[in-house]
Amino acid sequence: MLWPVEPSPPASELPADAASSGDAVPSSQAAPVAGAVRGPESPCVIVVMPAYNAARTLERTYRDIPHEVVSSIILVDDVSQDETVDIARDLGLDVIIHRQNLGYGGNQKTCYRAALDAGADVVVMLHPDYQYDATRIPALIQPILQGGADLMLGSRFLGDPLAGGMPRYKYLSNRFLTTVENLAFGLHLSEYHTGLRAYSRRLLETIPYQLNSNDFVFDQELIAQVVAAGGFRIGEIAVPTRYFEEASSVGFRRSVVYGLSTLRVVARFLLHRIGLRRSRKLRARRPQP
Repeated sequence: MLWPVEPSPPASELPADAASSGDAVPSSQAAPVAGAVRGPESPCVIVVMPAYNAARTLERTYRDIPHEVVSSIILVDDVSQDETVDIARDLGLDVIIHRQNLGYGGNQKTCYRAALDAGADVVVMLHPDYQYDATRIPALIQPILQGGADLMLGSRFLGDPLAGGMPRYKYLSNRFLTTVENLAFGLHLSEYHTGLRAYSRRLLETIPYQLNSNDFVFDQELIAQVVAAGGFRIGEIAVPTRYFEEASSVGFRRSVVYGLSTLRVVARFLLHRIGLRRSRKLRARRPQP
């Protein structure tokens, strides 16, 4: 399912974001994933994993990735207190280690900078907690590779998330927030809050994601930026999910904070769109040549 985003009036160009030096340390050189086959004309598809204490689920997540369509996998570790880094190195991943904990959004900023620097044409963001079915990656990236989409979301709500174990309060809050966001953004997506998504290079070079929050609301700010920029197409596919003890999960209190933060993103977007309060975060920048 694809939903076009209508172009908005051109906004002032922002200067390109400078990469932050000193936030992360690469622990290995980027290398093709074992088993991946790419010809000289093949698109570069890079999977990025923002990781924090993912030792119990990382290997299972990795094994489900269809390596034949992936050029490399980058794991960014946000100062895990378990064996996440050791396992990632044993699997042959390209590992980047933060010197200090930067949060979920801060982790993704490093992920996307690293993927673009490595020449990615398509970037897949995958939570390494084995909650999302990574075998769906080929279907997720296909619309981007064919030029029909710039952002693809793996939706739990095109299936039955309750059957997969989603807590009912998460189900209800997700339904509410998605309804609000659809009304504000003029879209018809089944959900906005997934941990499996794919981006075109053009999108990541246009959206000033470096200005976004370092917390969990980063994902919603990025979607608001995509809609505000205009000219991009957003799609979604069904992705089965699993809820189990080892999978990471945001508790009820953090979920409330996240919900309120999402509503603030929507309010900022609406104020920006009607011109009452322009936001620097919502101004697209020109892609690098």
